[in-house]
Amino acid sequence: QVQLVESGGGLVQAGGSLRLSCGASGGTFGNRVMAWFRQAPGKEREFVAAVTWTGLTTAYADSVKGRFTISRPYAKNTVSLQMNSLKPEDTAVYYCAAGNSMVVGAGAYVYWGQGTQVTVSS
Repeated sequence: QVQLVESGGGLVQAGGSLRLSCGASGGTFGNRVMAWFRQAPGKEREFVAAVTWTGLTTAYADSVKGRFTISRPYAKNTVSLQMNSLKPEDTAVYYCAAGNSMVVGAGAYVYWGQGTQVTVSS
């Protein structure tokens, strides 16, 4: 079984920060694109951010630009998401994913984590 595992979720007040981490279990993702998605209750899973295997190229959803930062060491099986200036609208289950291309569609990613809950209070 090849899977990604997320950690770092929790409850935080609006304006606060959280840092999510993701690591590989049972596989190697050093040469793959890694990304973060989120899904709020009653909503579709949406793209948050992605980073190439080199860690040099990143992409962000407009809703998180300037507040979230995705990062990873070169060719490593880990990825982080630093979330600052959190808003109640950021409340969702956050998922780590890995794939072979830098795209925003969830269907393009092959491997997924189980998700970690992020709750932002007003």
